[in-house]
Amino acid sequence: MNWDDYTRWGEHIARWGGAYHKSLRERPVRAQTRAGDIAAQLPIAPPERPEPMDAIMDDFETIVMPGMTHWQHPRFFAYFPANASPPSMLAEQLVNTVAAQCMLWQTSPAATEVEGVMIDWLRQAMQLPDGFTGVIQDSASSATLSAVLTMRERATGYTGNRDGLAGKGALRIYCSDQVHSSIDRACWVAGIGQDNLVKISTLGPRYGIDPDALDAAIKADIAAGHTPAGIIAITGGTGIGACDTLGPVLTVAKAHDLYTHLDAAWAGSAMICPEFRADFWEDVERFDSIVFNPHKWLGAQFDCSVQFLRDAAPQLNTLKIEPEYLKTTGEAVTNYSEWTIPLGRRFRALKIWFLIRSYGLDGLRTRMRNHVLWAGELCAAIRELDGFEITTEPMFSLFSFRCPGDDAMQQTLVDALNDDGRIYVTQGAFDGQKIIRFQVGQFDTTRDDVMLALDVIQEVWQAINDAS
Repeated sequence: MNWDDYTRWGEHIARWGGAYHKSLRERPVRAQTRAGDIAAQLPIAPPERPEPMDAIMDDFETIVMPGMTHWQHPRFFAYFPANASPPSMLAEQLVNTVAAQCMLWQTSPAATEVEGVMIDWLRQAMQLPDGFTGVIQDSASSATLSAVLTMRERATGYTGNRDGLAGKGALRIYCSDQVHSSIDRACWVAGIGQDNLVKISTLGPRYGIDPDALDAAIKADIAAGHTPAGIIAITGGTGIGACDTLGPVLTVAKAHDLYTHLDAAWAGSAMICPEFRADFWEDVERFDSIVFNPHKWLGAQFDCSVQFLRDAAPQLNTLKIEPEYLKTTGEAVTNYSEWTIPLGRRFRALKIWFLIRSYGLDGLRTRMRNHVLWAGELCAAIRELDGFEITTEPMFSLFSFRCPGDDAMQQTLVDALNDDGRIYVTQGAFDGQKIIRFQVGQFDTTRDDVMLALDVIQEVWQAINDAS
């Protein structure tokens, strides 16, 4: 392909992309293919000779697209959103075109300096104090792993990287039983181990960690000769939106001199709204590390995760490695590869810059406030359905419910809804039983999209009963 062909096909794909997004409401949300359907249509061996781009695009349309679940569909109510606003997509196209590897300041000064400013724009939007810095990671999983590694190094006097963990005893990390599985995985990868991740029971109505039980667990571990290393709190847990009350957790952490990390991967975006900060983020400025994903609710294209740091030094002391070929001479600069686990870095800050400038903070706030409002309306309507129950009340724009019947029936309804194609939801677990999760957060969803879910649920439920 030469650059004239690139231009022609780039224009073609841009037109295709606009048509695709405008047609999303006409498509089933979840892919309707069976396992193996796509692979069966692909050649077993790679081609020896070049093939024309029009043939490749035709195969993309006929083979790939039927097997895609449409995450940008306005009736995607499963998991959490992985939004892609149009300006952030355009920014990503520019990043892909320039194709820079932004590991050091000198390998792309603009990428480093825009990243620093975007971190500070978001710090201001969330009203974190002056002095907080941060870094853009690929995902909250990477940010959490960075924080857990920092907890490990701090608890071992920054000797774990050098000596390994043999002979250092059991390092303990504390969290609630509502945390995301990425916290478990971080403890695996960090060498701390699943058995040393201590999950504490929660209290209603927000299903936050019990601070008294947390304190008691830490004291018991100290008495047993273990080494407490850190606490991970959550704002907007994945399962049911659980939120820890931050002040009491931080008081326990301070009493035991523990490093703290706040996982706000989904709900953190809503903290650009003052009313949500007042309700859910009191005392947040005392956390050592905070992560949220602009690629979820805010509208930046995946992947884009922001980790704020009250003091960057502990994480730099944990992750910074500087062989001769990576040293930067001259003026003091920031090299963000020293703040993260990967050395290679993409120019992720550009899509935040395009996003915020295109909508303004006020436009982004309006979207999230609408999502919360519409989720509440739908929850109230489902509550009135005969035999249905709301199992967890709306937390921001996430709630859960059950239809009449046992756990198998919950899965039957989830599968039938997703096979119907008009909406996409997922199952979850809470209080020992299966639930149906529903979250509103796709960037272009409307109230009509959300309330259509009520009709779909009623129709599909009636069909299940008619068939039984």
